[in-house]
Order: sequence, then C-alpha cells, then structure tokens
Amino acid sequence: MAPRYLKTWFSLPPGVPPTNIIRELVRRFFSEGRWFQPVRYGSVGMREQLEPGSFNPDGPTAYYDEFKHFFIGAKTNRDFIRLSPERFGEYPFAGSFSWTTSVVEARKAVWREAHLRQVVEIMNLLGSPLAQSGLDDDFQRKGDRIEPNEDGFGSKLVFNLRDYSEGLSGLYWRNVFGAPFVDLFGPRLDAIPASQRQSLDGGLVLVQPYELPTQAMTPEGDAAESQLIATLGRDAFFDLPTLTKPTRVPDVSWMLHKH
Repeated sequence: MAPRYLKTWFSLPPGVPPTNIIRELVRRFFSEGRWFQPVRYGSVGMREQLEPGSFNPDGPTAYYDEFKHFFIGAKTNRDFIRLSPERFGEYPFAGSFSWTTSVVEARKAVWREAHLRQVVEIMNLLGSPLAQSGLDDDFQRKGDRIEPNEDGFGSKLVFNLRDYSEGLSGLYWRNVFGAPFVDLFGPRLDAIPASQRQSLDGGLVLVQPYELPTQAMTPEGDAAESQLIATLGRDAFFDLPTLTKPTRVPDVSWMLHKH
C-alpha cells in the first residue's frame, strides 16, 4: 500500500526571500525542530549530499543563494521540503515553501502540538499570509484538473486557482490565516466554534475543521469543511462541482507595494 502524505504548504509574499532569512529557516527546521534527518539537497533529483552529523546550513544556503530555490530531502522520499519563490514576477503571489511527510506522524498529539507551533514560527519568519496543511491527495483533488485540449488532441493541466490572490481552493486539516484573510473574513471568523478556531501569535488565526488529517475526504470531514466554508462565505472559495472561481478575494495589493 502506497504511503499517505501530509503536506504543509506556506504561501509566500511577493519577491524572493533574502538568503539570510532562508539560512535561518533551514537552521530552525533541522537544528531546532529536527523535523527529519536531512541527507540530500538541490534541484528535483537532490544530487548534493549533506555531511553526516550535526546539520550545517552552509550547503543548502549557498545553493539557494545561487539558484533561489531548493529541495532538501531525507534518505528516502518520505520526507522533504521544497522552497519555490516566484522568481520571474509573472505570478507574484505564486511562491511557496512546502513540507511533506508521512501522515502517520499526525497520530501523536504531541506531534500535532509541535507542528502548529512550528507552522506559526515559520509563517512569522517568512511573512507568509497563509499556511494550509492536509492530505496531499486532498490538495491534488482541489488544486488542479486535467482538461482536453480545444483541438481535441491530448489534454492539459489546469490550475483551479493559481495562488491565494484568487481566493481559496478549500479548507484542509489546518488553515492558518494571516492578515489578508483575517481582514477578508472579519467577524465571520468569530462565528466559527471555539473548538475549530484558535488565535495564534502574530495575529494569525487557525481554522481546523476536524482533529486528524486522515478525516479529510471522508463524509464527516467533507461535512465539517462545508459547514465552515458556509460560515466564512462560499463566495471566497473555489466551487469544485461547478468549477466556479471565488468572487470575494483578499486584498493583497499592499503586499506588492511593500515588496
């Protein structure tokens, strides 16, 4: 049976993060958080090797300084992180940092508590306006689709939403909203039951439909997600059955000026 993956996806503000911030990111990730044992890094194939022993951020930091993106992985593909800023300016809000691991980790309450703390810490470090965590399968079903080409030959991959400036693809196991989304939802966030909402450091707000990520894509998980989307306003979310884009989106124009 193929492993089930848990993905944590941090949306980035416009621009390419400075190298010193990324050095601090990987240092915290592997020297403090010890989220997994890093072995290799680089582009998709991760051909560069890390020295055994205590983690040294020099190699990945130098790689990022040159190429402005990277993967860092464990010995197997069970655990890896990916940093992919929007380097070309065409889609300024499309940059991301993501972490993928096995969903079995989330069975442990202590792991889930540490995960949330680390998500908040990384969001504040990167200035991330949105982080979402859930089953990789759930991200895939909501994120894109295959459509036939207009000429009838072959097919193409279509993004339901390209980035957070176009709204939200849905709710996942954990959804941590920064200022653009806190402003967008306003009092609607207060209408979410306290068991599914939590205020966090830096003005961030957690919305969590269900306790465990494995409850995604189940009847009860889908019902809990749908109820919270109704509370927050369906017009802020992509509608998968009708392929309708959101009509209410966050104001992110100030992020461009800030950059």
